[in-house]
Amino acid sequence: MKENKLWKLFTSTFILSACTFGGGFVIVSLYKKKFVEELNWLEEDEMLDITAIAQSSPGPIPVNASVILGYRIHGILGSIVAILGTIIPPFIIISLISIFYNEFKSNQIVAIALQVMRAGVAAVILDVVVNLGKNIIKTKNVLYMIVMVVAFIATYFFGIGAMYIIFSCLGIGLFKVFLDSRKEKINGTSMDSIH
Repeated sequence: MKENKLWKLFTSTFILSACTFGGGFVIVSLYKKKFVEELNWLEEDEMLDITAIAQSSPGPIPVNASVILGYRIHGILGSIVAILGTIIPPFIIISLISIFYNEFKSNQIVAIALQVMRAGVAAVILDVVVNLGKNIIKTKNVLYMIVMVVAFIATYFFGIGAMYIIFSCLGIGLFKVFLDSRKEKINGTSMDSIH
């Protein structure tokens, strides 16, 4: 049973990685469809957490996501299997492209294919944005919605880099955790003093 699950994890990450063009956000959305909706191995909130951690950690988003995803599904061995499934396809494809780079560079058919793929990637990224936005709105947390809107405005209209946005959101999140824990302590001590 464990071997079967590990094999399914490897083949799923391998196929998704082999058929994904356009970077980390695309593969994370496909991970969500595969591991949350199809296999039911993760909850949607867990996948959102994995996405946030993968995006804010150094390194490629798909590899970061596969480390956490694999560990959540099957511990350290699951992480190793998911990483291998994620990195083998691009390694093979990029190695082949590098051998024939000069031919690819001047080929009109390849250039057109890449243009069409960009359009598809844009659609998949838009799908990710809409789904993540819906999940934020579902929480009905005003702070989360304000952060989402302000982050969009800061990035789109003012060109503020993603790193500044991520660290600012991290700071806001930590401050919220601090306030919540402080509130719990005050409520806990006041409840104790009542009894």
